[in-house]
Amino acid sequence: MNQISSRPITESDYEQSASSSGIRPWKGAAVLVGLVVVAALGYHLYGSRTTAVLDAAPPAVAVSEPLQRNIESRLGFLGQFSAVQRVELRAQVGGTLTEIHFKDGDIVKKGDLLFVIDPVPYEIKLSQATAQLESAKARLVLADHELARAQTLKNTDAGSTENVEQRAADKQSAQAAVDSANALVRDARFDLNHCRIAAPFTGRIGKHLVSVGNLIGGSRAAASPTTLLTTLVSLDPIWLNFDMSESAYITFQSALARTRGQPSDKVYVSIGNGSRFEREGALDFIDNEIDRSSGTIHARATLKNADARLTPGEFGRVRLAVSTPAPALLVPDAAVLSDQSDHAVLVLGKDNVVAQKKVDVGDLRGGLRVITAGLSATDKVIIEGLPSARPGAPVSPQAGTIKFESDQDLQP
Repeated sequence: MNQISSRPITESDYEQSASSSGIRPWKGAAVLVGLVVVAALGYHLYGSRTTAVLDAAPPAVAVSEPLQRNIESRLGFLGQFSAVQRVELRAQVGGTLTEIHFKDGDIVKKGDLLFVIDPVPYEIKLSQATAQLESAKARLVLADHELARAQTLKNTDAGSTENVEQRAADKQSAQAAVDSANALVRDARFDLNHCRIAAPFTGRIGKHLVSVGNLIGGSRAAASPTTLLTTLVSLDPIWLNFDMSESAYITFQSALARTRGQPSDKVYVSIGNGSRFEREGALDFIDNEIDRSSGTIHARATLKNADARLTPGEFGRVRLAVSTPAPALLVPDAAVLSDQSDHAVLVLGKDNVVAQKKVDVGDLRGGLRVITAGLSATDKVIIEGLPSARPGAPVSPQAGTIKFESDQDLQP
């Protein structure tokens, strides 16, 4: 059995053990020194970085109090333009089309000549009717003379009362023939005049649907087949038709009640993809019932269109004021943070620490978002530098400016 020695280990024993294991004493000391240096360097770097983080300045942000403006409540809709007057030009007489006096898409004036149908057959018809009229007038003159002679003979007892009555009846018959011939002349002249088709009003004409040389059908009877030649629409003024939802209509009715039936009838319109509401019109019609299938009620505004820029069939956005102007707070739309159905803004709190306020928002006005609740006029709202601002973190505030654009830039 081995026994444990109780002799103390001496320096010579240590050197002998190191020599037998192949480890030099000086090499062990070098390794130990290296570890100490690495640890010191790591501590220095970590301490420097921590000091830099702690010493970094708070991010700069721009802040401003909400802009205060007097604005009115309004409703916004999407509408479509339509012509006040629109007509399908059809021939009232048949024949061969001989002339076209416009270019497709032209703006034509009232009374401008558009089409000509061969008038020769109708000139012949007018000549025949005129001849019949002259014949009827001649018979009337003869009947009048015969009646005069019969009355003279009766007065001298040389003629009978029966002869006078007969001659009076002949005169009436001749007068009726003259009246009938006059009607035939008017009818023939009407047909001849309608060989020339003119614009019934000023507007933009469509493309011609029949070319020169075609035989077209025409009739004054609505049930008879006629040939469609082209269409004509008026341009100035122009209608903008839109539909109000039931809730919007109730809001409008409430405005009527508040103003005793005299709300502003002005509407402002934007066309295309633009945001400028430069067109002004007047609300002049609201239908008398709500559509049961769609839950909407039809409305219409009339706009001036002297420059002919508005085209029937084009879409436009319309806004309608439903209240008088009242004070409101506005902030840049980019300063409003959205989270599903909630909205919030970042404000400057005590000691320049960022705080978050939940707000209720309205529509856009002058490029700014209307705040209806949750914000006071003295709050310092962060309007620039939002990505670097965090609730509960300090910031370096700088004075910013909230700019209200022209009222014509408002969007519905």
